Amino acid sequence: MTDETALADPSDISPISIVEEMKASYLDYAMSVIVARALPDVRDGLKPVHRRILFSAHESGFQHNKPYRKSARIVGDVIGKYHPHGDSAIYDALARMTQDWSMRVPLIDGQGNFGSMDPDPPAAMRYTEARLAKVTTALLDDLDKDTVDFQPNYDASESEPQVLPARFPNLLVNGAGGIAVGMATNIPPHNLGEVIRACLAYIENPGITIDELIQIVPGPDFPTAPLILGQSGARSAYHTGRGSIMMRSRHKIEEGRGDRQSIVLTAIPYQVGKNGLVEKIAEAAKDKRIEGISDIRDESNREGVRIVMDLKRDATPEVVLNQLWRNTPAQSSFPANMLAIRGGRPELLNIRDIIEAFVRFREEVITRRTKYELNKARDRAHILLGLVIAVTNLDEVVRIIRGSASPAEARETLLARDWPVAEIAPYLKLVEAIETEASGDTYRLSDTQVRAILDLRLHRLTALGRDEIGSELAELAAAIAEYLAILGDRVKLYAVMREEFEAIERDFATPRLSEITAAADGIEDEDLIEREEMVVTVTVQGYIKRTPLESFRAQARGGKGRSGMATKDEDAITELFVTSTHTPVLFFSTAGKVYRLKVWRLPEGGPATRGRPMVNLLPLSPGETIQTVLPLPEDEDSWKDLHVMFATANGTVRRNSMDAFANIPSNGKIAMRFDDDSDDRLIGVALLTEEDDVLLATRQGKAIRFQATDVREFQSRTSTGVRGMTLKGDDEVISLSILHRSGADQDQREEYLRFAPWKPEKEGEMQDQDMFALMKEREQFILTVCANGYGKLSSAYEYRRTGRGGQGITNIDNIGRNGPVVASFPATQADQLMLVTDQAKLIRMGLDSLRVIGRSSAGVRLFNVSDDEHVVSAAKIEESDEAEDAAEAAAPEA
Repeated sequence: MTDETALADPSDISPISIVEEMKASYLDYAMSVIVARALPDVRDGLKPVHRRILFSAHESGFQHNKPYRKSARIVGDVIGKYHPHGDSAIYDALARMTQDWSMRVPLIDGQGNFGSMDPDPPAAMRYTEARLAKVTTALLDDLDKDTVDFQPNYDASESEPQVLPARFPNLLVNGAGGIAVGMATNIPPHNLGEVIRACLAYIENPGITIDELIQIVPGPDFPTAPLILGQSGARSAYHTGRGSIMMRSRHKIEEGRGDRQSIVLTAIPYQVGKNGLVEKIAEAAKDKRIEGISDIRDESNREGVRIVMDLKRDATPEVVLNQLWRNTPAQSSFPANMLAIRGGRPELLNIRDIIEAFVRFREEVITRRTKYELNKARDRAHILLGLVIAVTNLDEVVRIIRGSASPAEARETLLARDWPVAEIAPYLKLVEAIETEASGDTYRLSDTQVRAILDLRLHRLTALGRDEIGSELAELAAAIAEYLAILGDRVKLYAVMREEFEAIERDFATPRLSEITAAADGIEDEDLIEREEMVVTVTVQGYIKRTPLESFRAQARGGKGRSGMATKDEDAITELFVTSTHTPVLFFSTAGKVYRLKVWRLPEGGPATRGRPMVNLLPLSPGETIQTVLPLPEDEDSWKDLHVMFATANGTVRRNSMDAFANIPSNGKIAMRFDDDSDDRLIGVALLTEEDDVLLATRQGKAIRFQATDVREFQSRTSTGVRGMTLKGDDEVISLSILHRSGADQDQREEYLRFAPWKPEKEGEMQDQDMFALMKEREQFILTVCANGYGKLSSAYEYRRTGRGGQGITNIDNIGRNGPVVASFPATQADQLMLVTDQAKLIRMGLDSLRVIGRSSAGVRLFNVSDDEHVVSAAKIEESDEAEDAAEAAAPEA
């Protein structure tokens, strides 16, 4: 056996466990991928490949103000010097840093085809050119001032920075994405200006909370400018490091020829390919998951995204949009997972952690930079002081140099000589804090100073040269004092940091692209909704809308009204009320179910628009329609004292606690049960307390008033209730109203009515003036409106309280002239009244011109109606005089 084939010495071989070896090797590999490849550093927000591309381009001088260079040149330099991986991986990373649809702030300025949102791949690297973007200088500035640590490259032939001395938190601004071993990161991009302001806020208040930071950075700012639905996903990511941020395409609805409409998408969610989105929309339309699209085409160009979907003639855009959001990536989520390297370890960070880490990093960078500049200034000042000695003792220096046999001898002589300090005392005083060579009245030159003297050019020996040296020395002395102050005072250091942040914001901040809008699909963000008074209208065909109150102007009694709503021929407005955008609204259906929505979730439209079908807003069953819409108080704490009173057309009533309707699922819940063979229907639902009275009014001019407690509280929501009013013939209940008690008995009410302040002719005055004042303060009035435009306002004191179940008393006379009663409810002369006809005309009038008359009178004309026109709905509007005047001034003419 030869020496080459001889077995090795057995003492050099040791057995190992393959399990332990595989475990150790895999952990080494995993940490290498995590730390050195896949995850960004929290300080500069870059992964190694991006950092190496930027550093290589910086070292090669490919600055923003220099000519473009071939991308292949940059890629080759990176491969050869710093990143021994495939060229495609490096070029893909370079190309992404040029794409303004991928990066919120592109770091590379590219020239040529670097791909598209479709997504098309970039052209080959030999065809494209690139250079550093201007903003990238803020990541690379001060790299040569010992601000960061360097490390050897893969073969120790070059050195590269471990991190860049970034001046803005690039991790938040441009985000990051990467898959490591056993973990991944996905950080959304943000607005540079907002992030800088958050850093400034942290500097001002290091104890700032995450919620306070969210006030400054409300959410991501995606470069493709989609809508962000709500803040809950972003809040979760900012608090915990993880959250799902819902994005939706921006859209507009365009009118085409022949009453056709088109939906146009003008921005799409981040990281969604445009071609793939168009294909998925087409597939969903083909599979009938989206109904109503007749054609789809991509009209995008250099000016922006434009995906056009032509709708069929009978299609409703809102329905198509809902199907589009549900079945295609036009609405998609960004799963934020804010994982980054901090202190050499991967950590899941919240937004405060990231900002804190970056501010501390900037503090370190500024400290190291200041120390570097201080040392440079000290070295230069030391040399200048030697030059001052040389030019001050010029003749002696020249004599020594001329008399020396060699430069070495001249240097030794100059080093050994003691120089008088009397003539250089002013200069020495400038830098005495750093000079140790002076001793008593003499000064001895250092080797560095002597070398500088020997290298001194002759023109510096003039008087002007001496002055220049003195001026430079004075400037250096001031700079040294400033550097020492920065290093010795953290407040000054943070002032420098603040100035740099403000400069970055001033030079590079841009307006927000992604708009944060109201959340959808059960996610509510009311903080984004402006509180505004709205007029909510409901039609027979089930259309609903909300219109700003200021869109209507007041008219005098007897006016002709204005065009209020474009309804179909067989449609008419049946219900109208005024409320706030934040008010919760209950919808009671003919099937006895109740649903709940906030007013801001209702479709908004102008006075002349029709609105949208409630079937598109609520999960109604076939044949089910909404009968009553009930606005609730915004303050849920007040609900515990409230009850819900139901009234049906046949005179049945029922009272439930409000707690029974506090939690209503999105698919609704049973509110009231009707027998299968009953022709009864729900005509009204109202909120009340046990101290209130109930007023029922009928179509034939009857009314009954009884205490709320006459109707026991039902625990069940499926009960049919008890008799509230006995009806004659084909009469039916049309209004349910709630009245407050005054505390007066029947005799006091009758006495008050004889001396009431609204009576034109009084019969004297009430004996008990205190009770008179109290009753005047608590007096309510009942407004009754009839179909032919007649109505009246009467004191509620005329409606005496009886037991429930009676036939009632006269509410208004002369039904033959007035027509059936359409509404009867409490109102005052300070209120505004809105009347609606079956021909969709609206009139808004003040009740101050309507005098109070007796309960059983026939009423006066409120609204001039045509022969074939009838009032179908009436509602009061309570507002201040200032708001009324503003609405009247702003509203268009009828």
